[in-house]
Amino acid sequence: MELYGKAETEIEAGEYRPYRDVLKAVLSKIAEVLGFEPSRDELESFSISVRSWPAFADSSQALRALAARYRLIILSNIDDDLFRFSQKLLGVEFDHVFTAQQIGSYKPSRRNFEYLIGHAGVPQHKIVHVAQSLFHDIAPAKRMGLSTVWVNRRQGLWGTGATPPADAVPDLTVPDLRSLAVLTGSLP
Repeated sequence: MELYGKAETEIEAGEYRPYRDVLKAVLSKIAEVLGFEPSRDELESFSISVRSWPAFADSSQALRALAARYRLIILSNIDDDLFRFSQKLLGVEFDHVFTAQQIGSYKPSRRNFEYLIGHAGVPQHKIVHVAQSLFHDIAPAKRMGLSTVWVNRRQGLWGTGATPPADAVPDLTVPDLRSLAVLTGSLP
């Protein structure tokens, strides 16, 4: 996972390219480090694997409960068509979906957060950015002056998983989205 996170971060920091191409390049970098050559079929399969990435077990119920009380906006690091698969898995309608494809860059780019602030339809002080990645989300959101909630799903686990480490202090930390829904009174 650390190899994945390092490769993805390097690739996304460059000029924008579709997320499918990012994933192909990630697999190629991992293969280079591990000493194998991915086949064309493996590259293609990996590039669309997002379609079947599962949602966390608590996400769908928590998001539906939060949507009854709050406007939900997605700021995603994938493309429009790939996000539609995630949205279908979640079973939630979002007020806005802003993707890397629409913005032309990937988080943690300041550009993505400027886009969010400029297109959310609410004043900046009313935006609370909720995310799992300190690197991609919490650190840049804090730099932009947004309130933040870190969903620390790796609590008690070693390492940072598929995201690089980052120094960021969120306004609130929860272990999962269900906990946030309970804290806000959206779920009992």
